[in-house]
Amino acid sequence: MTALETPTPTTGTGRSPLRGWLAVSAVTLGIFSLMTSELLPVGLLTPVGSELNVSEGTAGLMVTVPGLVAAVSAPLITVGAGRVDRRLVLAVLIGLVGAANLASAFTPNFATLLIARFLIGVSVGGFWAIAGGLALRLVPEKHVPRAMSVIFGGVSTASVLGVPTGTLLGDLSGWRTAFAAVGVLALAALVCLVLMVPPLPAARTITLPELPGLLRENAAIRIGVLATFLLITGHFLAYTFVRPVLQDISGFDGNTTSSLLLVYGVAGIVGNFVAGSRAATHVRRTLLVIAIVLAAAMALIPVLGTGHVGGVILLVVWGLGYGGVSVSLQTWMLKAAPEANEAASSLFVLMFNLSIALGALIGGFVVDGSTSGVLWLGGALVVLTAVAVGSSRKARLA
Repeated sequence: MTALETPTPTTGTGRSPLRGWLAVSAVTLGIFSLMTSELLPVGLLTPVGSELNVSEGTAGLMVTVPGLVAAVSAPLITVGAGRVDRRLVLAVLIGLVGAANLASAFTPNFATLLIARFLIGVSVGGFWAIAGGLALRLVPEKHVPRAMSVIFGGVSTASVLGVPTGTLLGDLSGWRTAFAAVGVLALAALVCLVLMVPPLPAARTITLPELPGLLRENAAIRIGVLATFLLITGHFLAYTFVRPVLQDISGFDGNTTSSLLLVYGVAGIVGNFVAGSRAATHVRRTLLVIAIVLAAAMALIPVLGTGHVGGVILLVVWGLGYGGVSVSLQTWMLKAAPEANEAASSLFVLMFNLSIALGALIGGFVVDGSTSGVLWLGGALVVLTAVAVGSSRKARLA
């Protein structure tokens, strides 16, 4: 979702719409495979930890490590790539994801698995950072807004559908099969990128010092970064351990978890479309509603979700709320700095991935002592998101 580079406005001019949309589809598949790779362990913590002899809290490092690395690699790879053709950079990064996932499928121990997850983080940050600015270079100008929505849709779809599907595959055939399948998906995305995406010479890069400058000068950007930190950290503090939550609190067995996460995913897709249509005109109000819904769902699971019916209902509410998070936060950042969209988006992806890592890390310490604790602490952080957004009336949005 970010772009530290400024795309050349006329690059997409003259390209046939069909070829342009094929290229957009290839980039979207790459984004989907990367984000699914980053978040896949969420549904597989218990079986991975059991086979590799680590606790669920320690297994949460599979989410923490790539999140931290992605936060750093997002700006560094984009700037460091210099004048290298962006198609080549994307191809190398998605190929690395495929290789790392396949290595994860055959790992003999947890330490080796974490090395593979480190490589996933490098690829996620760099690919996401560069891909966000490509729509303008792939399709005619009139199609750019829709193309951007499709590319960014790969992120939300991975969160709400890729992870549940991977969890289902892991339950049916083992967690190693799930990692191998995502690795093959990434290699398929590599083939699509090579065949469908045209050469993309590097455009002017934004220098790193410009990013803190934008934070200092723009109050709405500061609120957006803070809201991203609180909301994503709170969500992943709890969601990283949703499998033990469903088993320990709601009483579901491990074989049911994957199906429940698919239900969560469907709810998330609905939430994405609903929030997307509302955020375009009422982004502050939309974020407030999302924060309230998420906080309520997480906090009530230990109280009303101790049975199967209550657990499912609150999981669906949770999915509806989180489905609208990415599009709403992204819309906030773009409205906060319409004249500096690329820089604003780069700050967003940095904080988004850092917060995934931090949430998983904090949750790992909490969950080993109290499964309910991750829900309450996560919900508390989401409540602070509502406070931050609600008190930002003076922050100007386009």
